[in-house]
Amino acid sequence: MMSKFARGFAVLAAATVMIAMLSAAVGTAVAEENKPDRHAGYYYPPITSSETYEARAVAMADADRSQRIKFINNLTEQLLSRPYPPEYAIFAKGDEAQKMIIVGRRPGTFNTIYRARALLATLTAVARSSRLFNEFGVQEYFTFFDLAKLFGFSRITISDGESFTHQIHLK
Repeated sequence: MMSKFARGFAVLAAATVMIAMLSAAVGTAVAEENKPDRHAGYYYPPITSSETYEARAVAMADADRSQRIKFINNLTEQLLSRPYPPEYAIFAKGDEAQKMIIVGRRPGTFNTIYRARALLATLTAVARSSRLFNEFGVQEYFTFFDLAKLFGFSRITISDGESFTHQIHLK
């Protein structure tokens, strides 16, 4: 039988381990967010604005690099199947393909935060009509950002490819 002191010590030790793990996870997320963006200046201009979105969703258990790449490939196939050229390119970068990037392909496409948000709102409408959202029963609550979080994306960057770049960190 364990004494009260031993039980208290075990609870304290477990709590300390949990706090350390939580701190490490938060520290990793903050470090990732504060790390220089190696894609800026290559795929898009430097970040001009950013925000953090508190997702209503959590990543699916099977959300991995492969799933994120399939998701992006499906979106790209839909864009390319239209009878006109796509206004933007969408792709994933990062060691785990955890960074979604959307870049306008024509001048003036997403050169303001309002035009960028209009595209993101359109992508929300598309996501809400998806089978996945309907199966989960979240089509009235989740956004495109939540869909990205379900697949394990950590951020979305949208740019006009000239001078405007907005970055959304998904928490």
